[in-house]
Amino acid sequence: MKELIEEIKEIEHGFKHIVKCGDIILADKAEKHFDLAIKFLSDESYQVRMLATYLLGKLSTDNSQALALLETKVADDKNWRVQEMLAKAFDYYCNSIGYEKCLATIRRWIADENPNIRRAVTEGLRIWTSRPYFKENPVAAIQLISKNKSDESEYLRKSVGNALRDIGKKHKDEVLDEISRWDLADKKTAFTHKLAKGK
Repeated sequence: MKELIEEIKEIEHGFKHIVKCGDIILADKAEKHFDLAIKFLSDESYQVRMLATYLLGKLSTDNSQALALLETKVADDKNWRVQEMLAKAFDYYCNSIGYEKCLATIRRWIADENPNIRRAVTEGLRIWTSRPYFKENPVAAIQLISKNKSDESEYLRKSVGNALRDIGKKHKDEVLDEISRWDLADKKTAFTHKLAKGK
């Protein structure tokens, strides 16, 4: 275990090494995975906190405490790489439970007071319309994402605009219909609109 942790600390970029390490840990049924994840969350190394986030995402489908930690402690982490892993963890949760069954949770996250949680769902489910349920209901995805078009967080607005642009590649009319109703006098909304519209 110690060697695995030291190994991931040496790699600065990417996610594959984190996932590989997490899967090795999860395969060891003798380990107390949830306790390990809690311990890893306090590590000074962002790589180890990413690993904790990955583990919590995997555990969240059967452990409500794991999901709660993703919403609280992980969402408050200052490192952007940990936030990227949070997005992946949330998508794993939704994919495992079923996107339609997770609609209430998706709505809750997208309206959360923490911008990192709002971004995690927006970014995590990209491309939204490649996911079951949203593939058949692109307008539902567009409406959910658009709720944060004028958010104070530019980090989140970039994610909103990019997510809508992604959807617009296959559902151009639906995206244009949504953004045509936006108030572009609002600079934050105009910023998102420019990204969503694309070229």
